[in-house]
Amino acid sequence: MKLILSSLATGAALVGAAAGQPFSPKIHRHASGAPGIFANAYLVETAHGVVAVDATLTDTDSRALRAMQAALGKPLLAVLLTHGHPDHYNGATNLLAADGVPLVATAGVDHTIRTDDAAKERQWKPTFGPEWPAQRTFPTRIVHDLEALTLEGVTFTVHDLGPGESHSDSVWIMSGSGRAAFVGDVVLNRVHAYVSDGHSTAWLRNLDRVQALVKDMPVYPGHGEPGAAEMLAWQREYLLRYRKEVGSLAQGRTSLTDAQKAALTARMKEMLPTDRLEFLIGLGADAVALELH
Repeated sequence: MKLILSSLATGAALVGAAAGQPFSPKIHRHASGAPGIFANAYLVETAHGVVAVDATLTDTDSRALRAMQAALGKPLLAVLLTHGHPDHYNGATNLLAADGVPLVATAGVDHTIRTDDAAKERQWKPTFGPEWPAQRTFPTRIVHDLEALTLEGVTFTVHDLGPGESHSDSVWIMSGSGRAAFVGDVVLNRVHAYVSDGHSTAWLRNLDRVQALVKDMPVYPGHGEPGAAEMLAWQREYLLRYRKEVGSLAQGRTSLTDAQKAALTARMKEMLPTDRLEFLIGLGADAVALELH
């Protein structure tokens, strides 16, 4: 299904390329640092506007993303969400900054955000303090699997994956005058993974599905450097290693001791010797042990 977004943003003509030379979309990346848990957000610059993919975690990063968009001198047309973890939607309020710009997500992503937002705030606001945005904006436009949104000749097609890294994942495939895959946290490229939602089996299946979608196009992950489809194979290896090590340590139990979580962290850092999101290794251990039980 293809929908032309001719009435969902104000102050810009959304349909039709600029007169004269065709404009090839330009993709700008905002890469958060450690305070924003290394989350990526992207701005796709079209001929007369900007489409954002995800919105960062913290107040500082979301304001920086908004400033990056403003510096392009073109209006924001839409914000597309890949999934419902706070490091990808928390900053939407600062980014939108105006009425009439749609915040677009699948029904599953929308449900996850609305269901979990208050609990996530209770869990993480003590850690992030004033950097946790006081106001979060929930999706205003729901799209369905394979629905396509076309803005100025650039088409974004959503693929609803269901549970995976989060309780509901999706990827956005850009086509038209440029091709790219925005895969959210289906891939955390060379960054330790969040597995606390307990869907690692489904995540592995999603990697197979997405691998077929992104062949021969640039891949833009939710964390880590953009690259090519090969990063999905690396993510699969990481998850398989994690499940193997958790299973070995748990020995059929549904949780790990603190000492076992420390051992798990050491083993995973043998595969990926970085401290980027190292805290997630132990954080997700019990969820995966329960999943494997």
